[in-house]
Amino acid sequence: MLPLAHPLPSFTLRNLDGDMVSSSGLPPRPVLVLFLCAHCPFVKHIEAELSRIDRDYGERVTILAIASNSLITHPQDGAEQLAEQRRRCGWGFPYLLDPDQSVARAFRAACTPDLFLFDAERRLVYRGQLDASRPGNDLPLDGADLREALEALLAGRPPNTDQKPAIGCNIKWHPGLEPAWA
Repeated sequence: MLPLAHPLPSFTLRNLDGDMVSSSGLPPRPVLVLFLCAHCPFVKHIEAELSRIDRDYGERVTILAIASNSLITHPQDGAEQLAEQRRRCGWGFPYLLDPDQSVARAFRAACTPDLFLFDAERRLVYRGQLDASRPGNDLPLDGADLREALEALLAGRPPNTDQKPAIGCNIKWHPGLEPAWA
């Protein structure tokens, strides 16, 4: 996992609208990076809470979704499916395409969903799970872990460093190009 205090990896990616989004052009506020996809049951499970996170924090935190799954092996995670997911969920945040998977590698992203919260100085303060709910475990989908980190950060406190890793579907790497941590 990317260590806490690690700087935000630099990137420039195309969003679903065809515009380029660069880490260097983000506003001077916290940044929440979400590695997502359209097909993963873990992502589908948390879509509603991500919509609430967007509504509750989107004015104070820059939220970005990044899709890094290989379209060679998983064409169901293509731009059309991502656009439909974004529309259906009402997400206001950009959905960025990482076709060569270089950004996922820079973040050491492991799964979908994988969440990374950086402070306004672009230092990693949280990487881990949204909450303890999983498809079928009947625990509340409330974003508790991420919300706790967001609230602490926005109140000027460091988030708790006891963080649980994200759990989900492995990022679908291009065949033969799996990183060592995958």
